[in-house]
Amino acid sequence: MKPVTMFILKSCPHCKNALSWMEELKKENSEYKEVEITIVDEEIQPDFARQHNYKYYYVPTYFVDGTKVHEGVPTKDIVQDVFETSLKD
Repeated sequence: MKPVTMFILKSCPHCKNALSWMEELKKENSEYKEVEITIVDEEIQPDFARQHNYKYYYVPTYFVDGTKVHEGVPTKDIVQDVFETSLKD
């Protein structure tokens, strides 16, 4: 299982949707509860991305094991793909 880093803004409606879908998906598939997810609010932790060399322009953005897998407006299917990518060996 690979770790997930998610960048958000508290005021972003797309981030709120993504977070809500993440919770729904965890209820639908208990395996997703095991995925290690670090959620970074770029207003609160602006230096985090620079320190870790994460490159993105839009939120929400997902990185799985340091590789960007999605940036921008998500769907529930995209969020599920993030979980699935994390679970792949």
